[in-house]
This record gives sequence, structure tokens and C-alpha cells, in this order.
Amino acid sequence: MSERPVIFITGAAGGIGNATCLEFARRGYDIAVADVNVEKLEDLAGQINSGDTKTLLLPGDLADLDYAEASINKTIEHFGRIDVLVNNATWREIKTMRTISVESWEKTMKVGVTAPAFLSRWAAANMEKRGKGVIINISSIQSQSVAGIGPAYVASKGALDALTYELATLWGPKGIRVLAVNPGAIDTDGSRDYESGEGDNLTTQLRKWSEEMIPLRRWGRAEEIAKTIAMLASDDASYITGTTIVADGGVKMQFSPYPFKHQMFPEEY
Repeated sequence: MSERPVIFITGAAGGIGNATCLEFARRGYDIAVADVNVEKLEDLAGQINSGDTKTLLLPGDLADLDYAEASINKTIEHFGRIDVLVNNATWREIKTMRTISVESWEKTMKVGVTAPAFLSRWAAANMEKRGKGVIINISSIQSQSVAGIGPAYVASKGALDALTYELATLWGPKGIRVLAVNPGAIDTDGSRDYESGEGDNLTTQLRKWSEEMIPLRRWGRAEEIAKTIAMLASDDASYITGTTIVADGGVKMQFSPYPFKHQMFPEEY
């Protein structure tokens, strides 16, 4: 068994996943990385593989639960342990409920809810033997703050939050903490695919509008979410479980845009 702690992370090649892998590598973890994009996984391994960090690449599609279970088993066979599971992978289409297909809905649920549920079960079986472990589900503020353009994604994140509470209750007596992180607008490739009906990219317009609502007046960085995840996985958060941690720059509780506040109180805003 490895003497170093081990993290298993899904969606590892994307923005938040990539940053999280690098953050945990800096903190002395060995890393098992799962993602559907083989090329990006290999690039990630090139970034990580320095010093004492060991990386296990596990390419595949989490919609396939046989692959998901095999990935957990390979990680345990390779490292002998899993200390932290980060359920980060997601999939979604920008469609309304009027037009989304059943296939798209079901894939979103498989990747965003079913896979995290069963990955948690398989990883927790190993954690229970050592009486310690952390499972972190990467959800979204869209589990409660919605736009009307992503019904399956919103439903999956709401379910993931609820699943977090359920699993924390189940495994808390075994020393396993389960939490969710709810990011807001984060500057990653996955947040740049908003288009008009004519196919024009709307990301710049969306960013300007959303930054007028965010108290910190900017989108977050993937590295900031990675540091939040790492803090929650550490012993510094040893009494935190069964809850969601919002990392959104303050937007969730906001009501009016800052240009409007400025019109009302030009010397204050």
C-alpha cells in the first residue's frame, strides 16, 4: 500500500478537474484520473508527473458503470487505497425542456448522478476499512439558481446535493465525510459554449451581464475551486460534512446589478 494519500478524480482533464489534480499533487497526493478525453489526460499526466507524485490514467466514459467500477478497482489495486474521491465529471446540453431529448437527459443523469452515487459506494468500501475518507461532489449553484436552459443539468445538480446529505448520514459513523462544492461562474472551457439561435457565441455578453451581478465583480478561477476542494479534503475541515459549500463570489444571494446600484448611490457603488 502506498504511504502517500491517494485521490481519485473524475472529469480530471477539464478546467476544475485539471486544477484540482495539480493542487493535490502539490499537497503530496498520488492521483488516479478519470476522463473521457484521452489526449487531455495524457497532457495532464505530463503536468503532474514531477517529483514523487504517481499518476494512474483511467480513460473512459462514466455513463458506462462497468468502466466506473473497474476504475475504482484498478486504483485500489495500483495504490492500495483511496483517501479522497472527487466526483467532478459532468455532461450537459444547453436545451430547454421543450426540446431536450430523452437520450441527452439520461446521459446527463448517468454521468452527473448515477456514476457519483456508485463511485462513492465502491470507494467508501475501501475507506471504511481504514475508518477515514472524504468524498466531495462538485455540484453548482444552479442546483438552486436556474436559467431555464438546462433542465437535466439543473436536476442532476439538485440530486447531487441531496445525495451528498444522504451519503454523509450513511457513512459518517465510519469516519467518512461527504460534502458538495457549489461553484458559481468559473472561467473554464465548459463555460464558453453559449450561443444565440443564429449560432453566434454569447459568452462575452453573458460574462459581462453576470459580472454585473457578482459582488466580487469577476468570474472565478478553476484554481480557486481546486483550493476549496483541497481545504475540504484536509484535516482542517475535519468537522465539516453533510453540507454544500458555495464558492460563487457572492452572486447567489444577490438581487440587483451593480450598474443599477450605481445609479441609485453613485458615490457608494
